[in-house]
Amino acid sequence: MKYCYIVSEGIQDVEFIIRIFENYGFKRLPKLSSVNDFWTPLIPTSFPKNDNLEQRVKVPRFLENNEISIAIQTAGGINSIAETIQEDALALKNDLSKSLFSIGVVLDADSKDKPKTRFEQLVKEVKERNPELSLPENLEERSGDLPKFGIFVMPDNNNQGTLETILLECAQKNYPHLYELASEYIDDDNLGQLTKKDLEELSKPAGKNKAIISSISSVLKPGRTLQVSIQDNRWLDEITMDLDSLKGVKDFLDKLIT
Repeated sequence: MKYCYIVSEGIQDVEFIIRIFENYGFKRLPKLSSVNDFWTPLIPTSFPKNDNLEQRVKVPRFLENNEISIAIQTAGGINSIAETIQEDALALKNDLSKSLFSIGVVLDADSKDKPKTRFEQLVKEVKERNPELSLPENLEERSGDLPKFGIFVMPDNNNQGTLETILLECAQKNYPHLYELASEYIDDDNLGQLTKKDLEELSKPAGKNKAIISSISSVLKPGRTLQVSIQDNRWLDEITMDLDSLKGVKDFLDKLIT
C-alpha cells in the first residue's frame, strides 16, 4: 500500500481534491472503522485543543483504492501549512522516508504574491520545520527522494487566482444560466448602497470570484457550505473534468500517487 499525504489551505480545496480522486475511482472513507490503521495517529482523540473551544479540530479526509491510501488535511491557511506538516509528521512518529510515498501541498495565489513567490516562501518554512524532507526546487517538479514532495499553487502554478477561478469555468460549463445571474448580481452597479467596510472582503483580489461561486452554490445548496455543494453538485463530473483549467491540478495529483 502506498501512503500519500496532502495538505491544503482550506476545506473547500480538500473537497475539490476528493472529487477529482473520486472521478479516478477512489473511494471516500467517512467512517473511522474503514480508515487504514496507518493514519490512526492523525485522528484527534480529545477536544478542545489548547483549551480553545473555538479552534477547529483538524480531522483529515481519507480515500483509498486497492493500492493507494490518501489522507487530505486542512491547514486553515497558508501560514499554518508548514506547522501542520510538522505536527502530522510527529504524530505518525515513523521515519517519513520509510513510511510515506508522497507529500503534496495545494494552496492559492489569492494575494498580490505570484505563485513562484508563494512557493519559495512555503519551501523555506517547511524546510525550517522539517529539515529531513527533500523539497522540490520549482513548482513544476517533485522531489526525487521518498517521500516525493510537490507543491501546486492554484489555479495553474503561473497566474494569480484561487480554487474559485477553476470553479468559474466549471459553472460556465454545467450551470451557465446560474453563472450569468450570479455575475450580474455581483456587478458593481448593484452594490452602490454598500459601505466600504461592507465591501472589504469583496474588494480583495479574489473577492468577486468567491462571491459569484458562493451565490451559485447557495442556489444549489441553500443554507449549506460551498464544500457541500462541491461534493453533491455537478462542479466536477465527466464534462468538466476535461476542461483545460483542470489539467494542471490533475497532473499534479497524478504525479503524487504514481
